Amino acid sequence: MHRSTTSVDEFLEGLDGAQGEAMRALDLLIHPLMSGLSRTLWEGVFWGGTEQQIIGYGDLVQKRPRGAEVEWFLIGLAQQKNYLSLYVNAVEDGDYVGRRFAESVGASKVGASSLSFKRFEDINLEALTDLVETARALAD
Repeated sequence: MHRSTTSVDEFLEGLDGAQGEAMRALDLLIHPLMSGLSRTLWEGVFWGGTEQQIIGYGDLVQKRPRGAEVEWFLIGLAQQKNYLSLYVNAVEDGDYVGRRFAESVGASKVGASSLSFKRFEDINLEALTDLVETARALAD
């Protein structure tokens, strides 16, 4: 994946339907909490082989298992075909912090660093705020 030249605002304006509304609402919650950090659209083939567009908040360099380093984001927000995904690349005590918050935030599916939600209404926004604030604090 690579940083896109498309602005996040332009990307969000182009999203339709309920998921577009959800993406804009989640960005309105996350963006201020990440104030002062980058907010960039990432595009390209994601690790699973699918074409993706992810809003990335904050920058980090992440070591991959084979030793290579990649530029990445601290928190990512993506619209998938059937759900919304939040990627949280902050680690505490050797584990991704998203896992600790998954149940309270309301995730329907939990991956190593990802939380997926079927509907915006399924997300506990107070718990999501706590998750974003925790991730940011760990990165500072």
